[in-house]
Amino acid sequence: MSEFDKVDLTNCDREPIHLLGAIQPGGFLIAVSTDWIIGRVSQNIRDLLGHDPDELIGMPLADYIPGAFLHDLRNKVSYLSTPDMVERLFGCQIGTSGQPFDVALHFSNGQIVIEAEPGTAYGGDATNSVRAMMARLDQTRDLQTFYREGARQVRALLGYDRVMVYKFAASGAGEVVAEAVKSGIGSFLGLHYPASDIPRQARALYKRNLVRIVRDVDAHPIPVVPALDVAGAPLDLSLSILRSVSPIHIEYLKNMGVGATLSISIIVDDELWGLFACHNYSPRSPTFERRSVCELFAQMFSMRLESRERRQIVDYERRARDISDQLLGAVASDETLLNDPDWLGDILTSAIPATGVGVWINGNYAFSGITPPTEDFRRIVRALNGTAAGRVYTTDHIGSLIPDASSFADRAAGLLAIPISRSPRDYVILFRAELKQSVRWAGDPHKPVEYGPNGPRLTPRESFEEWKETVDGHSEPFTPSELRVAETLRATLIEVVLRLADEAAAERRQSTARQEMLIAELNHRVRNILGVIRGLIRQSQPDSAEVKEFVRLVDGRIHALARAHNQITDDHWGPAPLEALIAAEAAAFAADKRNAIVAEGPPVLLNPQAYSTMALVIHELVTNSTKYGSLSGRGEVHIEWSRNDQGDLDFAWLESGGPTVVPPKRKGFGTTIVNRSVPYDLGGSASIDYAPDGVRAVFCIPARHVSEPKSYGTAPARPARPSVSSQEVVKPHWLDRRTILLVEDSLIIALDAEDILDRFGADVATASTPEAAHDLLDRGGIDFAILDINLGDQTSFGVADRLSELGIPFFFASGYGEQASLPMQHRNAPVVQKPYTTHNIASAIEGLFQ
Repeated sequence: MSEFDKVDLTNCDREPIHLLGAIQPGGFLIAVSTDWIIGRVSQNIRDLLGHDPDELIGMPLADYIPGAFLHDLRNKVSYLSTPDMVERLFGCQIGTSGQPFDVALHFSNGQIVIEAEPGTAYGGDATNSVRAMMARLDQTRDLQTFYREGARQVRALLGYDRVMVYKFAASGAGEVVAEAVKSGIGSFLGLHYPASDIPRQARALYKRNLVRIVRDVDAHPIPVVPALDVAGAPLDLSLSILRSVSPIHIEYLKNMGVGATLSISIIVDDELWGLFACHNYSPRSPTFERRSVCELFAQMFSMRLESRERRQIVDYERRARDISDQLLGAVASDETLLNDPDWLGDILTSAIPATGVGVWINGNYAFSGITPPTEDFRRIVRALNGTAAGRVYTTDHIGSLIPDASSFADRAAGLLAIPISRSPRDYVILFRAELKQSVRWAGDPHKPVEYGPNGPRLTPRESFEEWKETVDGHSEPFTPSELRVAETLRATLIEVVLRLADEAAAERRQSTARQEMLIAELNHRVRNILGVIRGLIRQSQPDSAEVKEFVRLVDGRIHALARAHNQITDDHWGPAPLEALIAAEAAAFAADKRNAIVAEGPPVLLNPQAYSTMALVIHELVTNSTKYGSLSGRGEVHIEWSRNDQGDLDFAWLESGGPTVVPPKRKGFGTTIVNRSVPYDLGGSASIDYAPDGVRAVFCIPARHVSEPKSYGTAPARPARPSVSSQEVVKPHWLDRRTILLVEDSLIIALDAEDILDRFGADVATASTPEAAHDLLDRGGIDFAILDINLGDQTSFGVADRLSELGIPFFFASGYGEQASLPMQHRNAPVVQKPYTTHNIASAIEGLFQ
């Protein structure tokens, strides 16, 4: 059971009377306790009932008030359904003087508190009065006019010299935002009052007791007897309409020259938004009825204010969403706008007022408007990374975020940071300048503690002359609505950034694909050119033995460059492994001596320039060794490499076990390549020693040409394609008297391939176009085919389809090598890289028929 269920006036005529606290003169108070005994009365009750308070203790209440009044009290008590509820009775007859009284009832810690003050015969119509007041209020168009009209209506009803609308800030300080004032007494409009003027406890009380009145600052309060009840507890007068106020507040009002005050609470969203503060410069006591009408008006005013503020917030946030949509649409059509801080600043500050905007994306920054210096901006970003990730962060005092912010407070004192990445890294930061405007304080809010008439405490200001305080290092705070808008903008910006990132990734993929195609096309053309050059050299050689030897040497060097080019372009013109270079040269020119070549060293990569140079150097060393050195007999070659302290690559070629070395009598081109290529092309060093027991060559390749392979775990397997063995393959004699279809659009390359196939004993039928190839197939007798993929503006895939139908084996040839794009039905067909060589053709045939 609640305390309201326990309290009744039915049997209250056996209750004693007690005293606590004090009330303002002019009325009286009776407290009825829960055991049906009259609990407490105010001392001025003798003027009404004709008895001293002590005489009334324990006397029946029914002996002192009329039965009709007691009946009305009992009915009103039944309406008290909530703890802070107050019920009212107007124009009640209590004594024999004929003076009507206005009565208020409320609960206080299980007791019924009955208060009465002189009134008038009740005959007013509160409903019509409030309706008329609200009609005028609803005609206002903006909040400022709304505030002013509210103050005018209250002053018109209560008649005070000054009525102010006093609004609380989040800090507890207040500002007079509107007033209606008697002419000739000055204005308080725009003045600020510190939070200490209305302490936190008083603000909490204003939420419970909506109307507080001081009729006369010079009046002496009347005590309530007894001070404590039988349980030793004082009477809680929080909801009392007659309760006297603190002596400090009386002193404060006297310092202002005010004779009487009344305040009415304005409650918005269940919080104390502000007050109607009424001042009179002489004693004034509006009737309880008029005060109740004003209380009802204030409640209606609060609801209208709440509705207007919400509508204003909704309109503001709707405009902000429109701006957000505008931002999204603009960037969709022109993504470069995101990198334009002026445009971004304009669109963001049209949603959230700010004096400057800073953008930080991937370590790059840009500014618009008035912002902190660059280094301080970096410090702010670093500090923001330590705050809650993924949340909008705001402060009106940057000095609370980083030290020494006062040095740029004149440019930026507050900020709102909008993260625009999933991790705390990228931000759009809105800055607000310092509040250098003067805040008009009604006195010094920082007045030190002094000894006043009520002891050592903060004495109320004795002078209410306008006192100006400059707010240093602080900006205007960002409102909750602006924070909600910032969250909306954050979601939009992240969507924009992520979409741009996706588009950039797609563009990079397309660019990479185009680059790979360009590289493949270049490789194709280079290989074709090398093939043409080799073909020209071979087809142009006469019968002279010396010229044939020259052709063989040039052909070998060109082929060495071709192999190096293949290795480099396999990784899109990137660094290639040194081991692959050695293996390729050994396989091409010392296939039967490969076990005599011992290579040892850590995995290293050479950049394209060094790789091509070393291809020629190693080619000369291998070919010379197979002709004159250790590889010409039963000797060995040891190849060793390592990186020195400077990161350079030391490379050594050591021959042993071969015939006695005789230094060359003349300096040929091959010797020049070995001695001068590395120093000249790479900026390194080279030395060669023709020792009798074996040639020794040492090279140093500078570190800028050398790198180490990165290990990222096991790479995914590439789609399997029949491989071409690097081993030298013996002549495929089974091709004797077989007819080979060679489809090749370059005459020189075709002649070179025909010579190779002729040495294998095959008959060759050559076609330069798909149509010619089909004509040859129509004649029949084809046993095998080699198809160049690209035939001018055509391909050989149609020929491959027909060969598959006929069951004739074939392989492709292309300058693209493994980068060649094959249709799905031929995805597993072998591909030989051009230029044609005896080795790669024989290897491909051998691999196909194993």
